[in-house]
Amino acid sequence: MPPKVKVTKEQIVSAALEIIRVQGYDALNARSIAAALGCSTQPIFSNFDSMEELELAVVESAVQLSKFYVEREQATGEFPPYKASGRGYIRFAKEEPLLFQMLYMRNRSEYIVSEDNALMDSMYSLVQHNTGMDWDRAQLFHIEMWAFTHGIASMLATSFQQLSDDLISKMMSDAYHGLLKQFTEEV
Repeated sequence: MPPKVKVTKEQIVSAALEIIRVQGYDALNARSIAAALGCSTQPIFSNFDSMEELELAVVESAVQLSKFYVEREQATGEFPPYKASGRGYIRFAKEEPLLFQMLYMRNRSEYIVSEDNALMDSMYSLVQHNTGMDWDRAQLFHIEMWAFTHGIASMLATSFQQLSDDLISKMMSDAYHGLLKQFTEEV
């Protein structure tokens, strides 16, 4: 009798992410993951207590990938860190549309991912550093900019619009400077 192949948590999460990348979140279930791994569903439930636990691991992995896009864009140094973070978010939407949709275009209230709060806090800090705003105004500024950036990302992730990188950059700069002007006139 041949030895049983050991399937790891990492392999399961990786297979689940690939299913979502190709077919979307609705295609994710134990059978589709097992088929992708060439095994039964038994290794899935040996590694995870439930599908909910597996789904949370998949969401956390996708959040890490999204964060990688932001960090990679910031590391290029081509744009200031705040703008680069928005460009990374948009690039993630453009290059990983179904993962983006899973993370940012569906009800995810049952999943609390600690990286989300940490990322938001770092964005507020960047706004504070760049503008001199207090924490509360920096939060509002970022939420308004994020709504704009998320709109661009959503259009790309759903193929509603095809926008060039140059146009996206101009739109982001225009929104940032217009919003900054509005915030400084309000003081």
